[in-house]
Amino acid sequence: MENILEVKRLNKTYQDFSLHDISFSLPEGCITGFIGINGAGKTTTLKSILGLTPKTSGDIRLFGMDMATNEKAIKERIGIVLDDGGFYDELSLSEMKNIVASAYKSWNENEYKAYLERFSLNPKQKIGTLSKGMRMKYALALALSHKAELLIMDEPTSGLDPFIRSQLLDILKEFMDKGGRGVFFSTHITSDLDKVADMLIMIDGGRIVFQEEKDILLDSYRIVKGDIKDLDTDTEKLFMNMDKTVFGFTAITKYADEVRKAMPDSIIERPAIEDIMLCNIKGGR
Repeated sequence: MENILEVKRLNKTYQDFSLHDISFSLPEGCITGFIGINGAGKTTTLKSILGLTPKTSGDIRLFGMDMATNEKAIKERIGIVLDDGGFYDELSLSEMKNIVASAYKSWNENEYKAYLERFSLNPKQKIGTLSKGMRMKYALALALSHKAELLIMDEPTSGLDPFIRSQLLDILKEFMDKGGRGVFFSTHITSDLDKVADMLIMIDGGRIVFQEEKDILLDSYRIVKGDIKDLDTDTEKLFMNMDKTVFGFTAITKYADEVRKAMPDSIIERPAIEDIMLCNIKGGR
């Protein structure tokens, strides 16, 4: 399996925030979730990859090509959906489309019109009058209308209602069904990734915490609920992120087998992605 995207030792320095040696790869055929809390470095990483903000150092390759010397050829093959849209609010959808379409040799007008119809978008409507959900659908219509092989999306479901989020996830699945493609999906709404992601990359404080297949990651952790009386100096070492009340404790562990032996009466459950993300942010016992 080839890598669509490779990032090696990416650094970006601001006055009050920095990316530190960011390295990861995006395999072909995967929807990869890029997770972390707000301010962790997700948007800065994406904008550095896309050349929208200059990196301090590092190597970025898409489809095996260096972004620094092949930007035009690379951007012909990627679709971009950013949280802020980057649109001119005073233009109509049709006027904005004409600007975007002129940048792509492979623009497909029929596909674009089909997406507008599917999303119930009026090409004469002003962009400034679109709701958050309609604006995201419009951005997606533009991104999918020039035969993109990689979708790069920054917080695409943020602020959307559950129905529109579900529609968006269905479209991503359809996009991937055509084969030879990839999605790089930045979000802090991890429940969406529970449904569609194949791979997960976590960033916190400008540093990569992990890159792992979703199913392997979920199998590596367990939520444990037990009685306070079962805790001692040795058993507490088995846990991360423990919350205690007078009724018991809840914690995350990577040592489920040892917990079962030490605490046979405890309840052990499979975590969600959010549980794993929060446990790695807090990181303490």
